[in-house]
Amino acid sequence: MDTNVQILPSAPARARALQPLLDANGPEIDRRGEVTPEVVDALVENDMLRLLMPRSMGGQEIHLLDFCKTTEAIAWGDASTGWFVNQSNVSVASSVAAMSHDAAIALFPSARTGLAWGAKHNQSRAIRVEGGYRLTGTWGFASGGRHTKLLGAHSAVQNPDGTPHIRHGRPDDRSFLFERAQAKIIDDWNVLGLRGTGSDTYVVEDLFVPEAHAPARDAVEERILTGPLYQITSHLLYATGFSGVALGLGRRMLETYTQLARGKQGRASVNPMALNNAVQKEIALMEAKLSSARAFLHEAITEAYDAAAAGTLTLDHRMRLRLATTYAMNEATDVSVACYRGAGTTAILASAPFERRLRDALSVSQHLQAMPAHLEMVGRHIIGTEQKAQFL
Repeated sequence: MDTNVQILPSAPARARALQPLLDANGPEIDRRGEVTPEVVDALVENDMLRLLMPRSMGGQEIHLLDFCKTTEAIAWGDASTGWFVNQSNVSVASSVAAMSHDAAIALFPSARTGLAWGAKHNQSRAIRVEGGYRLTGTWGFASGGRHTKLLGAHSAVQNPDGTPHIRHGRPDDRSFLFERAQAKIIDDWNVLGLRGTGSDTYVVEDLFVPEAHAPARDAVEERILTGPLYQITSHLLYATGFSGVALGLGRRMLETYTQLARGKQGRASVNPMALNNAVQKEIALMEAKLSSARAFLHEAITEAYDAAAAGTLTLDHRMRLRLATTYAMNEATDVSVACYRGAGTTAILASAPFERRLRDALSVSQHLQAMPAHLEMVGRHIIGTEQKAQFL
């Protein structure tokens, strides 16, 4: 037996062990607008940026449910760090799923590499040239990009004459990966919450990106990896991790509010909060709301992952996962808001543990993955109304 093999604790367990450090660094992360060096080092030491990379490339390829629990545990300590961990892991996984083994290893050689990128838009240009592409454009929301070696950018591809390039019978959309040092970074991240993600804008002009570094994420025709994680689209992977972030925030807010209720006497109330029937009922209902949303989410994740492993992942599975993730993000946000309001004047103090986490929770709720339109789409699917399904 090889006694030199190191068996790490599970990813959720490692995340929980980081909570005291994350909690202590949270205010400074918020003030700096980026994760502190101490926390970045701890993430790397605990291999938190290769959770979804395949084992064949040095990653951990953990179960999707464990990934959700990991982002939840990290966000309990600091939401911006949880957001960064989810963003980088899913971006890496969805890239290497459609890249050659050698190219992926070359781009992601270590636990510190990471990847950040912004959303796709229609104001960029990627011209096909010999051996690759010439990329020009501006992108925003590169969450965690101040701590990653690589940036990425999504763009439609054009032929040299400016016409759309068609591949697999549809317009060719690709994700272009390059060194962060090759981009111009614009420090414009001035926002309500999730300040520590440092989600800067970045610009490249006529940058050559080799073909091997331009995967078509979510293109079934180009998918190389066969594990269950890589059968699930990047949209649903992101949604799963961000749901964990929302739940971690909601749980921390509820625990903090409950602790406050054990010892606070409201000025306008006859009884201490702990003896107030309305507060007692509210805390019970918030516990039920948070726990039921989490249980539904975990059920949907497990069903989708098991189906992907068996090669039987269907539209029904994907719709159910979309419903569970959207529901969890919104229910957790409602709990966070209710805890803030219930805490009274205490909650507005920057020195108290409510104000920053409320800003983070509200910012999480504004993301594409939490939009109510997803619920409408799932409702149409359940009814049987004809539609063009998206973000699945």
